[in-house]
Amino acid sequence: MAEKFVVRLTDDERKKLNDVRDTLVATSEKAKRAFMMLMADVDGPGWTDAKIAEALSCRTQTVENVRKKLVTEGFEAALHRKKRDKPPREKLLDGKQEAEIIALRLGKPPAGFANWSLRLLADKVVELKIVESIGRETIRKTLKKTE
Repeated sequence: MAEKFVVRLTDDERKKLNDVRDTLVATSEKAKRAFMMLMADVDGPGWTDAKIAEALSCRTQTVENVRKKLVTEGFEAALHRKKRDKPPREKLLDGKQEAEIIALRLGKPPAGFANWSLRLLADKVVELKIVESIGRETIRKTLKKTE
């Protein structure tokens, strides 16, 4: 079966893909997409999707998707992964709340304690009504950002 989306790379695109392939200074997925586009180029090897999939140990559908993205959305879209519109989980704290937690951590610990522990900070943050509830791990990650 002939491929619906025909890949014709320009000399400049071919050079960029060869650079990605030769240096391998890219993610493995980016390098794999570069290989796919080079192999699918009708002015080059012109391999079929099945042959490319077998050579790169991936599904034929993956090759078809890269080919389609190259033709419909352009070279850069096919080479680079699409960034997520929003993270898989929304952030619990906004910048103001993070700043309050950091300021609290830098302040003096409660009487009877030499240092702030994550549990103490979490309890104090809830007590001060900065947030309704918070876990120690969220406190740890917030403080780690500043180091």
